[in-house]
Amino acid sequence: MIQFGKEMCGDLDAVLRKEWLETNGLGGFASSTIIGLNTRRYHGLLVAATKPPVGRVVMLSKLEETLFIESQPFDLSANRYPGVVHPQGLRYLKQFRLDPFPVFTYEIEGIEIEKTVFMIHGENSTIVHYELTKNNHPERIKNLRLELRPLIAFRDYHSTTHENGAINREIEQRPGLATITPYQGLPSLHLAHNAAELRKTGDWYRNFEYDVERERGLDFSEDLFNPCVLRFDLRLRRPASVIVSTDPHDAAQVAEYRQAEIMRRRNVTVSSPVASVIDHDAFAQDLAVAADQYIVSRGDQKTVIAGYHWFSDWGRDTMIALPGLTLPTGRHDVARSILRTFAQHVDRGMLPNRFPDAGETPEYNTVDATLWFFEAARAYLAYTGDLEFVRNELCPVFTDIISWHVRGTRYGIKVDSSGLLSSGEAGVQLTWMDAKVGDWVVTPRRGKPVEIQALWYNALCIMEDLARKFADEPGQKRYRNMATVASWSFNRLFWNESVGCLYDVTNGAPPDPSIRPNQIFAVSLTHSMLSPERAQKVVAKVQEHLLTPYGLRSLASTDPQYRGRYTGSPVERDDAYHQGTVWPWLLGHFITAYVKVNGGSDAARSQAGEWLEPLREHLTDGGLGHISEIFDGDAPQLPRGCIAQAWSVAEILRAYIEDVKGIRPAPPRREAGAASSPTCQRPSGSSGPRPRRRHHR
Repeated sequence: MIQFGKEMCGDLDAVLRKEWLETNGLGGFASSTIIGLNTRRYHGLLVAATKPPVGRVVMLSKLEETLFIESQPFDLSANRYPGVVHPQGLRYLKQFRLDPFPVFTYEIEGIEIEKTVFMIHGENSTIVHYELTKNNHPERIKNLRLELRPLIAFRDYHSTTHENGAINREIEQRPGLATITPYQGLPSLHLAHNAAELRKTGDWYRNFEYDVERERGLDFSEDLFNPCVLRFDLRLRRPASVIVSTDPHDAAQVAEYRQAEIMRRRNVTVSSPVASVIDHDAFAQDLAVAADQYIVSRGDQKTVIAGYHWFSDWGRDTMIALPGLTLPTGRHDVARSILRTFAQHVDRGMLPNRFPDAGETPEYNTVDATLWFFEAARAYLAYTGDLEFVRNELCPVFTDIISWHVRGTRYGIKVDSSGLLSSGEAGVQLTWMDAKVGDWVVTPRRGKPVEIQALWYNALCIMEDLARKFADEPGQKRYRNMATVASWSFNRLFWNESVGCLYDVTNGAPPDPSIRPNQIFAVSLTHSMLSPERAQKVVAKVQEHLLTPYGLRSLASTDPQYRGRYTGSPVERDDAYHQGTVWPWLLGHFITAYVKVNGGSDAARSQAGEWLEPLREHLTDGGLGHISEIFDGDAPQLPRGCIAQAWSVAEILRAYIEDVKGIRPAPPRREAGAASSPTCQRPSGSSGPRPRRRHHR
């Protein structure tokens, strides 16, 4: 349980860096800082996914809260206005904790109020619940009431709203329910409540300022509309409840919803095949609970939100995150659903990179997402042994993908005469290093990026293994030959002997010697083209130049293009995004590679565990219970980007369970008559004059 006491809650600078997040399994969420002061345009008590998992709209920004003891008001809220924070409810905040969702405890003159915020899973609904937990003067205090003033935004979550005359001020009232429809074309907002009184207001609150948006060089000022005030009588210890939703509810069901959500979260870890580890390991448990929040619905299937607050479901992020989010936690049905979802959207041999927020046609502008698809399926099969699903639903898609890559598909993605995968066109960014400003691609990487070759080879080996499992001898031979040629070419073209590591890109011109983390995948992936000696050197070089307490830098700090701070305007931040910024998700693959080249020794696993300690501590900073998207490259390495990133959580959880704890899926029993060992394994790595057969374990 993450918790902070009165001293921390009263430190304004410290608390504004600590943000809580609740999600609903649809792509919607509720989020703010631990004092309720919104610092982002994405903060709100109900950010609804109107076209799950996208179409997100900030409906209810916040509740202004005032406790009246007799006739004296005490404001519990906090807001940033120009030059001032007002009111300063943080003075009364005695404690904040995640138990399992956000719980705020306020103490005023012997009165203690506890506020709880959580969402109903599968609905665009947020519950805010207040209870009087202590009253040191029950006889003396005759008047004790709570007033709540909903402040609504009703706008796209990437935007801000301002005072306007188009808003519909009408409120439809029924006992225990108020309905607001401020603008045509957007859902109505229902406020189910047990208030003693509801009074219509119709006021604009002007000039809220969002500190983080100001820092990011974006619009940071907003006006919010207050349609009504809800008044609750707390004298008889009657709880005050509000269900804010796109659907009407009954506030009398709050206790039932709360218990259901507690049990649902508990089952996330209880059902895990490593439940005994998770139950007795706070780090694993926190990561497993966090992992659940990225899994959302797309139609009748599942997908992955890449990060909160602003990402949707991206193909690349989903495939990289899938193993860690779903397999150690035992959510194999979810993994299967996600694989099925994306298999249905493959087009011209490519996985979609992104499903746009407005629900338009998916974008097919990635070379690596499709190749990560193979690795996600391999991991799924390793954990489940579900050959029937892979044979019937994935293999035909995989075969088609390989064919498209051989003959060529979008953006120049095509296997060339070397047997390696070439890609790229002017003005497009196809790898995970995808920052782009207008027509400027910051890290274009056209030609043959190193990780694309590692992924391509890995995919060919996976196909060879599947062909063997399904007694497809011609397919097995074909993929084996393709992998052999790719391996020979890779070792000849990518090994930088003078530095002792891999080039980042080769493209016919002098190869790019930049020391980047992309080469680690040539070691960490299940099927590697490198000899043990070369793999050791790659890991050592990455450790020397790129390893930090929170992940791997995206570029060595000695490089002239290095940027150590991810700050400033959008252009400045895009320039730094992959030019030195630290990425936690890469640490998962580094740990896998490090443990692998050290033979899985106890010493290597112990060292890997030590490297994860700073991220364990990070769970109480930034997005509470989550791992941030990125960190500054230079000390003190503050968290940046999204406060909660799917592949950050997934890769750290996977590496922690599989590599640090040493808990890996048992290899499935081989079919009768099958080969005794896979044919696609680690090659010698020699760059001799002709392709050679790979050694087998």
